[in-house]
Amino acid sequence: MNRPEREAAVRRVMDQVPPLVPPELHDEVVRRGARMLRRRRAARRVLWFLLFAASVAFVVWAVTARPWVEPPSTTTPPLTDW
Repeated sequence: MNRPEREAAVRRVMDQVPPLVPPELHDEVVRRGARMLRRRRAARRVLWFLLFAASVAFVVWAVTARPWVEPPSTTTPPLTDW
C-alpha cells in the first residue's frame, strides 16, 4: 500500500458518519469514571500520609539517635610515663 492509497483509505474512514452511542452507555461511563477518580484520590491521599509518616519517623529517629555525632570511645589509651 503506497502513500496515495493510504491517504484515500484515511479519507474514506474520516468521511463516514460516526456511529451513535447508546444512551445507557453514557451513564455507565460516568459512573465508572467517578469511581476511578475516587479511588485515585484515595490512593494519592494514602501515599501522601505514608510519606508524611515516614518523614516524621525519620526526624524522630535522627533526633534520638544523632547519627552525625561520633560515638564516645569505649577504650582508653594506656597511661604510661607519669
